[in-house]
Amino acid sequence: MHKVVVQVTEAIVERSRTQRQAYLQRMSEAASSKIARGQLSCGNLAHGFAACSQQDKDRLVMMDRADVAIVSSYNDMLSAHQPYETYPELLKNAVRDMGGVAQFASGVPAMCDGVTQGQPGMELSLFSRDVIAMSTAIGLSHNMFDASLCLGVCDKIVPGLLIGSLSFGHLPTVFVPAGPMPSGLPNKEKARIRQLYAEGKVGRDELLACESASYHSAGTCTFYGTANSNQLLVEVMGLHLPGSSFVPPDTRLRDALTVEAARQVIRNTHTVNRITLAEVVSEKTIVNAIVALLATGGSTNHTMHLVAIARAAGIIINWDDFAVLSAAVPSLTRIYPNGYADINVFHAAGGVPFLVQTLLDAGYLHEDVMTIMGKGLRHYCQEPKLVDGELQWHKAPEVSADQDVLRSAIEPFHPTGGLVCVTGNVGRGVVKVSAVKEEHWVVEAPAVVFDDQEQISKAFAAGELNKDFIAVVRYQGPQACGMPELHKLTPYLGSLQDQGYKVALVTDGRMSGASGKVPAAIHLYPEAMAGGVIGKIKTGDMLRLDCRSSELQLLVAEEELNHRQVAPPNHAQHQFGMGRELFGNLRNNVSHAELGASIAM
Repeated sequence: MHKVVVQVTEAIVERSRTQRQAYLQRMSEAASSKIARGQLSCGNLAHGFAACSQQDKDRLVMMDRADVAIVSSYNDMLSAHQPYETYPELLKNAVRDMGGVAQFASGVPAMCDGVTQGQPGMELSLFSRDVIAMSTAIGLSHNMFDASLCLGVCDKIVPGLLIGSLSFGHLPTVFVPAGPMPSGLPNKEKARIRQLYAEGKVGRDELLACESASYHSAGTCTFYGTANSNQLLVEVMGLHLPGSSFVPPDTRLRDALTVEAARQVIRNTHTVNRITLAEVVSEKTIVNAIVALLATGGSTNHTMHLVAIARAAGIIINWDDFAVLSAAVPSLTRIYPNGYADINVFHAAGGVPFLVQTLLDAGYLHEDVMTIMGKGLRHYCQEPKLVDGELQWHKAPEVSADQDVLRSAIEPFHPTGGLVCVTGNVGRGVVKVSAVKEEHWVVEAPAVVFDDQEQISKAFAAGELNKDFIAVVRYQGPQACGMPELHKLTPYLGSLQDQGYKVALVTDGRMSGASGKVPAAIHLYPEAMAGGVIGKIKTGDMLRLDCRSSELQLLVAEEELNHRQVAPPNHAQHQFGMGRELFGNLRNNVSHAELGASIAM
């Protein structure tokens, strides 16, 4: 094992000892040698299986048969979740063939940041994760179940499902992916047209045609944002079937993997080979997830989601863990926005099985972890294939099929990972540098202060930003307005950078999971709404963002700063409309980003 990985893991174990032991004790007390529904009264049980077929009722009365909960994020508006429409019947039949019963226990909300990007609904996005966690818990709270199957793909859905399921960590749990859509318009061309639109050189018709050619069918968006980061991390954590994350929907192999997921969760309910979620999600598993995130330049949203997931399992991690590992873990992929290839090209080059194999061989991943397949991460150095209609696993390729997209740990694209934690008198934040050229890693320039991304759009259109500057976008944190993504800024700032200006972004909000080529210090806390220094910055103040030395410094005398008042918020419009009034209590009680921006923990 690499010594830095060992040191970080040991620090996490020691830091988490009390909380982890308390969590495992709760899970031990929740577990029982008896079938859970055996503790229900006759009236409870009758309500629980009233709508079942007689065959399923007969099985559920026999307390030696497993009842599996299906928790799904299906809806048919969102491409990533539409394939789940057919999954329940496949899963129920597969469980029935194994002698058990599967019941659809709960549907959870699934919103799309791509649809709400730049819209008021985006201010519900981050909070939807905790709503999904609570919805998952409600579905499982009937105490009918011996195991669960979680169906989810995108940004907040998978973290929410996992956080909710960890409250039922005494149950065997398997996550069931749906896969990406086929490749559409090349990402380089998509980025080019978006930037031309921002510059006013093409119209809305051309932009819509571009976007429609990019997002064009059922399945996950193919860039490497939060959705596909979710899938990769969950597989590396041992919660998917090996090699299953990026198999396309509506294929025979995808259906075979869905059926096998149901069979595997039944196998994991057996007394002798019982494998619970609490066993799978350990300190070493969390470290493996961070390593995989860094090695692939994954979504910055996981600097919050992984923190919240870990805390749900009694494990305490922080941004220093990410930063220390990032300095040691090599970058092994070039997937858009860290390159121009999409997730389908990554999968064809060897995908997750090759990635796990090379990271294990180089000592960056813990091999001695529990997975849904049993003990040992080497189970995940395999890829699934259909041979004469039979699902088989074959050894991962020894060599990447595309060295421009996926490399081994001994021939990386870069010797370090793609994330920096910056600290200074403005606070703490994170910067995703995997897509940023090193010549842009240091920017010292005057601040231009904004209260929302629409102000930047107007300033850009008016030609007011044709200069070196650092955009400061305040009152975008979770307490102020739910921490919406500020993805609309990417084309504007990218265009200015291409024109030769030194530009950067500092914000207490989020960027997309597809954060791109402009250096952006995001998730900054203390946020402006909590009295953070970001609320004291004035247009014209000099700021220095140094991703090499991990510094974010407002170059204003301390005495001057102490005399300044935090600028008053201008966020009344964020409190109502599009359902935002229902989330006031969440805004008032949310933790900061390094604690997971969570309500529950």
